[in-house]
Amino acid sequence: MKEELKVFFTAVMFYTRIPCPSWVDHSPAYINKSVRYFPLVGWIVGTLAGVGLVMGDAWISPLFAALLFVAISVWVTGAFHEDGFADVCDGFGGGWTQEQILNIMKDSRVGTYAVVGLTLLILIKVSLLVEIIPHFSSWMLLLIVINGHALSRFMAATVIYTHQYVREDEQSKAKPVAKSFTINNLLLAIVFGSLPLVALSVITHQLLWLFMLPVLYLVKVLLGRHFQRKIGGYTGDCLGATQQIVEVTYYLLVVLVWRFI
Repeated sequence: MKEELKVFFTAVMFYTRIPCPSWVDHSPAYINKSVRYFPLVGWIVGTLAGVGLVMGDAWISPLFAALLFVAISVWVTGAFHEDGFADVCDGFGGGWTQEQILNIMKDSRVGTYAVVGLTLLILIKVSLLVEIIPHFSSWMLLLIVINGHALSRFMAATVIYTHQYVREDEQSKAKPVAKSFTINNLLLAIVFGSLPLVALSVITHQLLWLFMLPVLYLVKVLLGRHFQRKIGGYTGDCLGATQQIVEVTYYLLVVLVWRFI
C-alpha cells in the first residue's frame, strides 16, 4: 500500500506544485509508474480550478470565472503543461530539422511562436468556458471541467504508450519525464481518465458525451503523427502540448454537445 501511495504522490509531485510527503522523490522508476495516475491528478487540478470557476461565476461574472479557472490551473501545476505547449510552438514553428526542433524546445528562452501560440490558446480556452458557464448548474460545471483535465491528461499519457521518447542525452530543463508505459498502467489510466465522463453521461442520461472519447483520441493521433513526422517520436514538451490542445478541444466539444441535449 505504501508503495502505491509513493507512486501516486510521485505523480502529484511531478505534475503539480501541491506539497507532498518528504519520502517522495523524483525517482525515474516511480515517475514511469506514476503515469497511471496522470488522469487522477487531473481530477485534483480540475476540482481546485473548478471550485474557482463556480465561485467566480456566482460572485462576479462568467469572464472572471473563466480567467480564475485558468489562473488556478496554472498556479497548481506551475504552468507545467503550458510551458510544454509554448516550447512545442517555438520548436515546431522555428525548426526545420529534428535537431533544430529539439534544440529550440530545450532552450529556456521564449520566442514569438510561443508567445503567440500560448496567448491564442488561453484566449480560446477562456472564450469557450465563458460560452459553457451559463448553460450548466454549478455541480455540472464542476464535473465538466474535471472531465477536461482528466481526459486531456489521459490522452497525453497514451502518447507515451504509442510513441517513442526521442531525447538521447537525458537532459531536461527541470524534471525527468516518464518514458515507458505498460499495459497495466494504460488500463488504470483509462479508468481514471474515462470515469468522470461516464458519470457525466449517466447523470445527464445522454450517451452523446461518450462520443467525445473517440474524437479526442483522434486529436491525439493527429498530434502524434505530427510529432513522429517532425522529430521521430515525442518529448516531455509534446506531452504538455497534447494535454493543452486536447483540453481546449474538449471544451469546444462541450459547447457543441449542449446544443443537442
